[in-house]
Amino acid sequence: METQPKKKSHLTRNIFIALVLAIIFGLLLQSQAEILNTYVKPIGDIFLNLLKFIVTPIVLFSIMGGIISMRDIKKVGEVGVFTVIYYFFTTAFAILIGLIFANIAKRFFPLIATTNLEYALENEVSLMDTFVNIFPKNFLAPIVEANMLQIIVMAIILGFSILLIDKEKQYKAIDAIDILNDINMKAMELILKLSPIGVFTLLMPVIAENGPMIIGSLASVLLVAYLAYAFHILVVYSFTVKTMAGISPVEFFKGIAPAMMFAFSSASSMGTLPINLKCCEELGADHDVTSFVLPLGATINMDGTAIYQGVCAVFIASCYGIDLTLGQIVTIVLTSTLASIGTAGVPGSGMIMLAMVLQSVGLPVEGIALVAGIDRIFDMGRTTLNITGDATAALINSARLRKKGKIA
Repeated sequence: METQPKKKSHLTRNIFIALVLAIIFGLLLQSQAEILNTYVKPIGDIFLNLLKFIVTPIVLFSIMGGIISMRDIKKVGEVGVFTVIYYFFTTAFAILIGLIFANIAKRFFPLIATTNLEYALENEVSLMDTFVNIFPKNFLAPIVEANMLQIIVMAIILGFSILLIDKEKQYKAIDAIDILNDINMKAMELILKLSPIGVFTLLMPVIAENGPMIIGSLASVLLVAYLAYAFHILVVYSFTVKTMAGISPVEFFKGIAPAMMFAFSSASSMGTLPINLKCCEELGADHDVTSFVLPLGATINMDGTAIYQGVCAVFIASCYGIDLTLGQIVTIVLTSTLASIGTAGVPGSGMIMLAMVLQSVGLPVEGIALVAGIDRIFDMGRTTLNITGDATAALINSARLRKKGKIA
């Protein structure tokens, strides 16, 4: 019993030390940003590649394992429906927070001057395209392309199918999936031992390259976004874990700190998934629930992305001298909330989503050029928010099922 907290504290301490060292060295070596990007960042990319390698089988087999371990299709449906509704409402709340903070800030912060902006949108994705692309047309393609939405659909279909076959064959399938899950989790543990190195080598080049920009012309936009992120984390998530999961906010944030720090440095929801799974289970979340809820959340729960879109839409509109109407604000809320399901849990994906939001209200897509240069800094905060929301859903679901006597 005493070894678990020790492991957790070591993970927190080591990642935090790496985070601090990355900031210090990044600021000291700002003049060497190009060298850091050439020789240090690739080491961090190797670590991210290893995480992405293990995330795909973890998502596929952990969701299948989570479904079949519940042994009850109604229970799976109950957890899934509640989780999707919870994510939907927290995302809608997040976009409202972003819009409110941005509109208040407009009165106090100077706007950015915009001249000769150019931004080429490479991939335009409609809402219907997103919906159609959820469903796989090939068994191997989603795995090869790491298309997490399609992998989740595959896992759900296969998991339900196992529950519906003959009992004797069902037990054999369950044993096989349990073994595969154990192998994946062991591989994950080996990769996670490299977390401090990964954090240091990923974050230091970012700080070296973007440090001066933080205090530059876009400081106001970054400040507003991060204030909105902080408000959502400290108010909304504190309220939900306290009232719906019965967990002290202090205990929650202390337990989830390793995942939050890694998410901040890596800017990858999927990359943070293994650490988030570990932190949630140490906080008391049921393994079967986390195996289902966290991979789902890493794909469809985008509270941080929603805030980012709201803040950036208001500032881009202001820079072009456009005042958003009530109808446009409602459209932004609906588009951001519904379209967030298509946002992949990888660095930089919020840019495409922002383009969709701007198009939905007739704002110039070229305005993305305003924030494209420091998107990574936005991304670090919004990813931290996203994975924290995933953790609250896992803990709340576990608490609900315990009260109903459906888990021990």
